[in-house]
Amino acid sequence: MEFALTSLQALQKLRFDSVIDARAPAEYAQDHLPGAINLPVLSDAERAHVGTIYKQQSPFDARKIGAALVARNVADHLIGPLAGKPGSWQPLVYCWRGGQRSGAFATILRQIGWRVAVLEGGYKSYRRLVQALLYEAPFPARVVLLDGGTGAAKTEIITRVAAMGGQVIDLEGLASHRGSLFGALEAQPAQKLFESRLAQVMLGLDPARPVLIEAESNRIGALRLPPALWAAMQRAERVRIEAPLDARTAYSLRSYSVFMETPERLLAVIAALRPYQPAARIKAWQTMAAAGDFATLAQELIVHHYDPRYQRMVRENTGDQSIVLPDLSEKSQEMAAERILELLGARKLHMQTD
Repeated sequence: MEFALTSLQALQKLRFDSVIDARAPAEYAQDHLPGAINLPVLSDAERAHVGTIYKQQSPFDARKIGAALVARNVADHLIGPLAGKPGSWQPLVYCWRGGQRSGAFATILRQIGWRVAVLEGGYKSYRRLVQALLYEAPFPARVVLLDGGTGAAKTEIITRVAAMGGQVIDLEGLASHRGSLFGALEAQPAQKLFESRLAQVMLGLDPARPVLIEAESNRIGALRLPPALWAAMQRAERVRIEAPLDARTAYSLRSYSVFMETPERLLAVIAALRPYQPAARIKAWQTMAAAGDFATLAQELIVHHYDPRYQRMVRENTGDQSIVLPDLSEKSQEMAAERILELLGARKLHMQTD
């Protein structure tokens, strides 16, 4: 049985017990259907080996060797992850194009007695729907940006707005990056996986309500924002968080404490600022880092690097709103989140225009 995926919304209504990605682990890591588990019928090395035989020897030899490898790997899955599945289990299986890999896997599972469906068109059919949403359709809701200098607790405030019932998109969370040279606290997802995550969030948006997004450039680390979202962000009005320098410095120290625990990473990031800062300043910052003078270093980075760059990017707009905080304590963050909800709920920000 083949299953045709006609919309991304249909993914949220699937009645299958499991979604199985039969592709190699490297393919799965690049992107996969939401909630899919990876049970590869060929490992990365096996897939490369079979492909080489196909091109350099003969398709027949490649299929014969591939079939043996698939049978062995499926057997491992049957006595491993699938060992406890009951007779009523109904999985959906897919590979790259819905061809030989998923077909072979599904055939074996059907012979056991499970009712298996194969995704028509494979992963590529899903990817086309994601591309259509992100690259061909307009962004589905009015965007309001949360703006402010480095260390203004924007990420935490967005989280608080969401907890209070506001509609938000945490782009930095989806991208696993905090949007600066110090933001790479963990490995980022591949571009396609980032887009899949974003697409799932967008499907849950209420078009009648504004969505709050932290102000970013069109890249977050190594990842690009899709054009429709970026266009909506460029048109959006802003709510700007303003807080004293000392408070922003203290917040930055708390947020990026991992760099204080790993001085070699801190020195590497400072070195990456050489194209933007005088050599004497870079040397002074490295001396502060080596001496453990992190508070002075954080303030210097804000004053001499991040704030000047932020000021160059700031867009003057009389419709923008500012929220001035005395500090960045939890109480002040709560106050900011409540004020943002008031602004959005009362629709005091102007409607964006096309």
